[in-house]
Amino acid sequence: MTRDHIGKTPASVSCLCAMYRKFINKALNKTRGMLWVMKRMGIDFGTKKIGIALTDDAGRMAFPHEVVPNDGKFLSYIESLVTQRGVAEIVIGHSLNNDGQANPVHKLVEEFMLDITLSIGIPVHLEPEYYSSQQAMQLQGKNKQIDASAAAIILDSFITKQKN
Repeated sequence: MTRDHIGKTPASVSCLCAMYRKFINKALNKTRGMLWVMKRMGIDFGTKKIGIALTDDAGRMAFPHEVVPNDGKFLSYIESLVTQRGVAEIVIGHSLNNDGQANPVHKLVEEFMLDITLSIGIPVHLEPEYYSSQQAMQLQGKNKQIDASAAAIILDSFITKQKN
């Protein structure tokens, strides 16, 4: 090596660095936005019925899934659905009165959140759900899937906030 090369990067090293940067940028572009991508479940919790919604595999779009009775089997059903569908987090409608105070449904939701967190161990989030059932009725009319549609509205609201 001569004195002319001291402090200079050989062309082959510069080429390798450029190729490496290009590779890393390409890999980052492929995974950009995928770090938060996951299947999610939305729940519209009621005293008699519970609406369930699921996202697509990418976690970007919410779809009504089904309405199930709020009975003693509900927790075990949610556990099995989470396992079968590969759900990574749950979003539950945050039920408050118009004045922002907790209502009787909210107290049941808190109990359910504790139970589901202890049994499954995945993140559980609350999302405001003012009039989600009424929104669902306006969109599709009154039918048996209203609560599932309300769960999809709640879940979609959460997803939208996460994107921004």
